[in-house]
This record gives sequence, C-alpha cells and structure tokens, in this order.
Amino acid sequence: MSSSYKLILYSVTDRIARITLNAPEKRNALSFRMRDEIVHALRTAEADDDVSVVLIDGAGPSFCSGYDMSPGNREHPKEGWVHSAHFDGWTDQFARSCLRDWLTIWDLLKPVVVKAHGHCVAGGTEILSMADIAFVAEDARIGYPPMRGMTTPDTLYFPWKMSMARAKYLQLTGNSVTGREAAEMGWVAKCFPADQLEEQVMRELRPMTQIAPDLLAANKHSINQAYEIMGFRTALSMGWQWHALSSRLRPGAGQFAEKMREGGLKEALAWRDGAFKHEGFD
Repeated sequence: MSSSYKLILYSVTDRIARITLNAPEKRNALSFRMRDEIVHALRTAEADDDVSVVLIDGAGPSFCSGYDMSPGNREHPKEGWVHSAHFDGWTDQFARSCLRDWLTIWDLLKPVVVKAHGHCVAGGTEILSMADIAFVAEDARIGYPPMRGMTTPDTLYFPWKMSMARAKYLQLTGNSVTGREAAEMGWVAKCFPADQLEEQVMRELRPMTQIAPDLLAANKHSINQAYEIMGFRTALSMGWQWHALSSRLRPGAGQFAEKMREGGLKEALAWRDGAFKHEGFD
C-alpha cells in the first residue's frame, strides 16, 4: 500500500520514519482514506528494523483541522467499520473506528512522536494526545471546538493528559489554547518557536534513535501498562457510547446539522462558536 499512499507521505531517514499528513488544501482533515493510510504506515514502521522512532507531522499551514465530515469522505470504505443492522443504530461505528485507529499509536512497539504547528483541532488533538511525545509550535492553536454544539470527543483523552481543573475547563468550554499554554499545562512535552520547530524536534529525536529499539519498547510499554492498570483503556472504550448519546439521543443533538442545512457551514460555526469568539476565545 505504501506505493499507493494518496493523502500521506512516508519516508525513512536516519532511523526516523516520518508520516506526513498531506492534504494541505483541506488543512489535513482526517478522511477515512487518510486514517487508513496513517494506520498502515504506523504498522509498516513498526515492522521495519531500520526504524527506531516514528514522527507524525503535517504539510501546509496546519497540522490537522480535525475529521473530514464531507460527503465524499464516505466513498472510501473504512477499515474496521462494522456495517450491520444489529449495530448501526447504537454502537457509533465512527467513534469506535477513531479510537481503534489511535490505539494503534498507543499499542505500537515503537515510540510515536507528533510535531504540530498551525491549527491542531478536534481529531487532530486525538492524534496529538495519543502520541508518546508531542512537540508543538508556540503559536499553534490546539483545542476541540465541536464539543460546544456537536458531540463529546471520539477519544476521551482529556482526563489523562492534564489536571482535572484543566480537563474540565477545556472539555466544557471547547476553548483552544496556544502551544505554549499546552506545554505549560503538561498537555504536550515541549513547545518551540514556529520557525525552529523542525530543527528542535530533530535535535530531540536524533539521540533517541541511538537507543536500542527493544529498550525503547520496554520503556514505552512499562509506562503504558501503569496507565492501563489505572483504567486508561477502559475509560477510552466508553468514548463511542458517550459519542452516540451526545450525537443522536440528547434533545439538541441535531441542531448543528440543522443550522448547516439552513445556512451552510459558516452559519453553523457562527451558531456554535459565536458567543465564545465574542468574548475573545477561539
């Protein structure tokens, strides 16, 4: 499949496998095809003895604008999507597939690092938050605005990435923070000036590649196991249930879609985000 990647770039240099989200005209929106390509590339890197570390970044002005919700996205059949009358109405296959994809990062034997710049929102923050290490540009904008009027997150990472105070603030408001603020609250490992991001991330990764891959794997999964003992995987597995409740069963679940049908995406976003932008929040 690597030769037929359409929406990502994949390369290996100096023991670093780089996966670049490559749909800059859509700010790297996560379509079904792009997600399947990312998962395939992750597994390719895992099986390559010439790779020690995997780096995910984005082409163009932003790392990722979130999930691609355009009608054309559904033309590509999603790997792992269970189409069945028994499950379609209540299991929320979309959210379930998102969690399955990003648990690939968590379960991968090799460390996965994200380098984010520009906007990193919604689904983009799920990749960022499931990575083992995240480096961001100081001026990056990171957040999950859809929680203001659409659904809960597909991947419920907030309680695991920051303090309770921060997790509740960000999930209840849907506000975004800068890369610098994300680093200060411990959401990401470090931030750098945007014009130094590539240089500084490479500086961090080069010595990592000299650690034996088996030792990197042991260190990664000993930490992961501690979080799993604390309930990490079980908590995340509830994501599709809350996504189904918030997107289908709550009384106001259809309002965003209704606003979009009536006045288009711009009007729907103004309905969702207007009160926050009026007060100066992204």
